[in-house]
Amino acid sequence: MTRRSFRVATLSIRRRFLPAALRAVFPLVVLLVAEQSGYAQAGPYERTYRQSKSAVEKALKELQPSMSGRLPALEGFASSGDHPLNRYQRAYYQSAVQVSSTASGGSLVRVSTKVTAWYADSIPSRSGYQLLTSNGRIESDLLDQLTDLLATSSTAMSSSQSFPAASAKRPLTAEKGIENKGTKEPTISAPMPRLPETGRTFSSSADAGLSAQQLSDSKNSLRPTDRTATGLQAEAASLEEVLKNQAHPKNLVAIKKSGTPVVATPSLNGKTLFLASAHDEFEMLDFNADWVHVRISGLSRGWIWRTSLEMPEGISDIPQAGASANLVAADLFQVTREETAPFPGDWEPLRGKNVKIISVQKIQENEKDSGARAKLEFAKSLLDKNYAELAAKSQELAGVVLIFDSVDGGMIAATLPTVQQWKAGTLSDAALWHQCYFDPPETFNVAGPAGG
Repeated sequence: MTRRSFRVATLSIRRRFLPAALRAVFPLVVLLVAEQSGYAQAGPYERTYRQSKSAVEKALKELQPSMSGRLPALEGFASSGDHPLNRYQRAYYQSAVQVSSTASGGSLVRVSTKVTAWYADSIPSRSGYQLLTSNGRIESDLLDQLTDLLATSSTAMSSSQSFPAASAKRPLTAEKGIENKGTKEPTISAPMPRLPETGRTFSSSADAGLSAQQLSDSKNSLRPTDRTATGLQAEAASLEEVLKNQAHPKNLVAIKKSGTPVVATPSLNGKTLFLASAHDEFEMLDFNADWVHVRISGLSRGWIWRTSLEMPEGISDIPQAGASANLVAADLFQVTREETAPFPGDWEPLRGKNVKIISVQKIQENEKDSGARAKLEFAKSLLDKNYAELAAKSQELAGVVLIFDSVDGGMIAATLPTVQQWKAGTLSDAALWHQCYFDPPETFNVAGPAGG
């Protein structure tokens, strides 16, 4: 074979087999790149526990509702990527958990989370749901919950193991003075039911009205299945009593109306984190005369207007100072002038529109109780009083403006739709103030010292 013919044969072999080899290797390369990119997007967070794998998996079933859901905001939960986080909406998370046994008999738990959100681009065709990178806050919070749950389960198990050992030493028949005839009846270690009218147990035959012989005859007449059912009923009654006596958390607050804002700082001008729905519950961390500090999730915190919440037992929804402010507000201020004019400010919802302007003055300039809370109470009464006129002139008036003419005065402005929603009951007082305009804002800042 000549050198030219050898070169032609080599090129022919390369053209025949090289595409096939590339087709075989290419999927492996793509899979490797996909695995590496997936791991970078949701890296696993792991923690070791001394409990067995089955015990950890049982505890994780109780935490299943915490493994997925909607995020109130992306800030603090996801890392910013190609786009700023404020361009995303409707954020959701989904956590995956893997449990494996360790050499010491414990368990290794790995948690990875996917965060998805709708990206709103200026070009609609580029909008869509995108996968974001979790910063580990959700994973750490889930592992913390698992640690607390396992610690509680271990404590409850260790305290309950002492009861069967103590009750197994003395059969029930021996405690009642009934002769044990050698029957192989199961020993019932569950507590005996209590008499509803006296609160005493059946341990005394005189109180129960049964003699030892009658109790023995009735017990011997029961079939094995009946005796088992009786024992199960006694255990069920005991468990119901335990659940009834369990302490319900006393530091939970509940939202009264949907649309209540949860804000970042205790101020009427604080940034709204999200709007809570009716009956949502939050853990109360602290409170003052006007605001309640709550835990949102993990390390996330927020503030909610106190009158928008159902407070725990023993704590009033409306503080005493606020209750008296509503009664005396009419005695502190008076309306001096009413007129229709263009909005005297630069607030976008009312800019250049006609509004009703109500001027208010203090009856006594040196009145000490005419602070921010009293102004807001009087403003509510004026909004309620003037709503009928505003609704009748909805074609002419876009809103209402209240001007407090005093050294520490200020201006409150509200649009007509906001007042309508508040009157209809779809907006709470807190939601009403968060949709109003305050100038200057610090004049109406009603945040007070912490209460405990």
